[in-house]
Amino acid sequence: MARVALVTGGTRGIGAAISKALKAAGYKVAASYAGNDTAAEKFKAETGIAVYKWDVASFDACAAGVKQVEADLGPVDVLVNNAGITRDTPFHKMTLDQWNAVINTNLGSLFNMTRQVIEGMRARKFGRVISISSINGQKGQFGQVNYSAAKAGDIGFTKALALENAKIGITVNAIAPGYINTEMVQAVPKEVLEKNVIPQIPVNRLGEPEEIARAVVFLAADEAGFITGSTLTINGGQYHA
Repeated sequence: MARVALVTGGTRGIGAAISKALKAAGYKVAASYAGNDTAAEKFKAETGIAVYKWDVASFDACAAGVKQVEADLGPVDVLVNNAGITRDTPFHKMTLDQWNAVINTNLGSLFNMTRQVIEGMRARKFGRVISISSINGQKGQFGQVNYSAAKAGDIGFTKALALENAKIGITVNAIAPGYINTEMVQAVPKEVLEKNVIPQIPVNRLGEPEEIARAVVFLAADEAGFITGSTLTINGGQYHA
């Protein structure tokens, strides 16, 4: 029986690459998304991967969504917490809504999603929880107090949950990407990327979504059972935690 993998934010950017790589590795994959129906339907048509729409910032929506995925595909063996948003602004101008939106989506979602699947993983004595953090959760970033706080929280979540479940076949790990060639990064003006961002990356280029996806497939494997509580930095040498 193929294992079931659920990827949040799984129809675009890094998430889409993760969903496709897991499918190629033999998993039955479900990809959740928040709002872009056009992109999700295009992704589904191109890949044959099942897509589901819900807001990861809502516990009840996550409960209903996971229930539907498990009814369609079976119990979730691999959860990839990838969904994330930005609401960048200097902290002294940040609104409560900008803070809450990022914290609830980028950190609260780890509780909302993982809580739905952890009891089943514990009962079956197998599970993989992989959360996508960020280089900016490790080093901080101007204009991203909300995002950096959430992504740092993802790493703390990973370390503690790993300890609680290490003895029963469940691993919990994080990946902290650097600057990856996605829509989010492409939205940065080209001259800013070329003058300010890429020169800080020792390999002298942006990362590709597929490079993150390969790491997820590695951590999801049955053979990766001795790796837990870890944060894998994939940033072209830009920062070493």
